[in-house]
Amino acid sequence: MSLPADQPIGLRTGILAFAAALLWGGNAVFIKIGLQGMPPIAMAGARFAIGALTVAVGALVAGVSLRGLAGNWQGLGVLQLVFVSQILLLNLGTLWTTASRAAVLINAYPFFTALFAHFLLQDDRLSRVKLLGLLCSFAGVLLLFAESLTLFDTTYLLGDALVLGSGMFLGLRQVVLKRLVRGIHPYQVLFWQAALSLPIFGILSLIWEDGAMYHLDLAVIGALLYQGVVVAGLCFIVWVSLLRRHSASRLGVYSFATPPAGVLLSALLLGEAISPALWASMALVAVGIAIVNREGG
Repeated sequence: MSLPADQPIGLRTGILAFAAALLWGGNAVFIKIGLQGMPPIAMAGARFAIGALTVAVGALVAGVSLRGLAGNWQGLGVLQLVFVSQILLLNLGTLWTTASRAAVLINAYPFFTALFAHFLLQDDRLSRVKLLGLLCSFAGVLLLFAESLTLFDTTYLLGDALVLGSGMFLGLRQVVLKRLVRGIHPYQVLFWQAALSLPIFGILSLIWEDGAMYHLDLAVIGALLYQGVVVAGLCFIVWVSLLRRHSASRLGVYSFATPPAGVLLSALLLGEAISPALWASMALVAVGIAIVNREGG
């Protein structure tokens, strides 16, 4: 059944989006923990195997068939290329930077969502207010890179660049998903997005991670379950269901909660220091997201 693509965001939607944003804040932190016991590509494959299973269970409970995608495979193919690129850059980038920096940089994605939506979605155009917000968020990203250039450990710079690239692909993925879920049920999109990625991650891991060491202790297994069940499963289901009914750029306002959650969790669980530049960058990104979505109430 076709649904209105830009419904107003009410209280229930706001609560769901805010809760998903908070839970998403732990993703970079638990990726960092998981990388202590698994190589990045293999961990991506394991994460989305768990995520696909979680979505399949959700579809079964909801009585939604995962079949019936005739005519939509081309769109799913485009989604697959964007999705795999985004996850690979995120995991590799997080390996070479801190979880707190990754949490801020990946959540600059609403900047890219609004930019891509302007060109690819007729009902989601940029305005002067949105442009001001984009510039504010991007200033926060540039601040982190400026700090990276002053650090002796230049690995941060490479990791930061990869995670920012992941944020760009994540922004594009929101728009591709928005187009797809207008005609396909969210459970179908999410299941096949994860399932079709598994052989790709498997082949890439065999090529580039042959002989890698694994250390699957409770912390690593817990981190993997968080990424798979909570983020790739539950959060994805909530977010894509909301994208089906609401503007992609307006939903981005709730992402302001994600960078602070990620930064604080990284300090709590990993003992990472929070520099003044990181605080300032986090604030600029959050304010920019809020400005971008000001017109959406």
